[in-house]
Amino acid sequence: MGFQQGLSGLNVSSKSLQVIGNNVANANTFGAKTARAEFADMYAASLGGGGSNNIGIGATIASVAQQFTQGNITTTENPLDIAINGDGFFKVQRWDMGTNGSLFEAGEKLFSRNGQFKVDSNGFIVNNQGHKLLSEGDTPIKLALTGGSAQATSSITMDVNLNAAETADDAYDTSVYPPLNGTYTFSTTQTLYDGSGQGVAVDYYYRKSGDDSWDVYTAVNGKYLPLGSTTPAFQIEFDPSTSQPNRVVDYNGTSYTTAGTMGVVPLPPITGTDVGISTLSSINATVDWSSATQFAGKSVVNELQQNGYPRGDFSSFSIDSTGSIQVRYTNGQTVSEAQIGLARFNNPQGLEPKGGNEWGQTAASGPAQYGNPGAGRLGLLQGGALEESNVDLTGELVNMIVAQRTYQANAQTIKTEDQVLQTLVNIR
Repeated sequence: MGFQQGLSGLNVSSKSLQVIGNNVANANTFGAKTARAEFADMYAASLGGGGSNNIGIGATIASVAQQFTQGNITTTENPLDIAINGDGFFKVQRWDMGTNGSLFEAGEKLFSRNGQFKVDSNGFIVNNQGHKLLSEGDTPIKLALTGGSAQATSSITMDVNLNAAETADDAYDTSVYPPLNGTYTFSTTQTLYDGSGQGVAVDYYYRKSGDDSWDVYTAVNGKYLPLGSTTPAFQIEFDPSTSQPNRVVDYNGTSYTTAGTMGVVPLPPITGTDVGISTLSSINATVDWSSATQFAGKSVVNELQQNGYPRGDFSSFSIDSTGSIQVRYTNGQTVSEAQIGLARFNNPQGLEPKGGNEWGQTAASGPAQYGNPGAGRLGLLQGGALEESNVDLTGELVNMIVAQRTYQANAQTIKTEDQVLQTLVNIR
């Protein structure tokens, strides 16, 4: 008689309970994946043996396989909480800083589904193990959450309608500022920026000079531009059949006659010394008049755009579905500051658990395939959210009962074997 079968049953049932216990313990661990004990039977091997009447000698644990199914996604209040919806892993790695301030790799590249990230004292995005989140280029992502840079105005778009029913007037007097009432029919103001981000208000005065022509005068700080000139900054001629511009003349007398070149009509240069603002550097911009119209009705600004902006302070940031980290500044600008990269494996069950919600690559998992979220078979990201553990707590409790009963049944076979053996010993 043998106790092998019962002992092996006790062993595998005990290990199965350990697996179930680990699942239950990680039911609230973000990014954790449930595991299951997979059993295999055992038979004694004999040289030259054969036949189909062999009795097994018990069971063994063939594998503890993790199940990489999608967990539920829950929203949070932290913009650096990131959930992966679909296939893929975050790439994380330990990087240390040398004496010269440069970073160097100090550990193997690891992979995680836990998106609980933070910003360390140096601005790097790290997880709870201090491992840095890697970009698409496998370098640590660092957020420069400081002020944004300024940009000088170089392009202006004028989307205005000038009232075709206005009467032509030649009374505009450039010797007077502000211009006298009645010498212009419409005006608007726009703020432009120099390279340092200093803003300056530019006034535009529109005067109808003919049946389908308009003069536009520009002024800054009470001074007409170009400085010392009595000519308008722009002269616009409209096609009466389309009410669209068919010719624009700039302050130099250069004529622009097609929609393509109307977009590069130069604005009179603005310099601080000319307009009496010592802190203002030069502004050189072009004006696109192709959106201007001349329809009967009130003169109105539909849209007045320019591409300059002042320096801004950090306001907030967010992470979009493709892994781009969008930083917003108080000047209204949004900058894509970094790109999160993901990795996937053909056989994620072959990954080696490293603890801390991280896995390592193995020969069984195959090589990692890298890409941006949403590319190929990689999943998308959701900022301000986390992936919950995929442990089914109800199912684990049922499995616990089954494993407990199995353990008791195997213990009973050992007890029965013992009683049979005792009976045999007592035979006289």
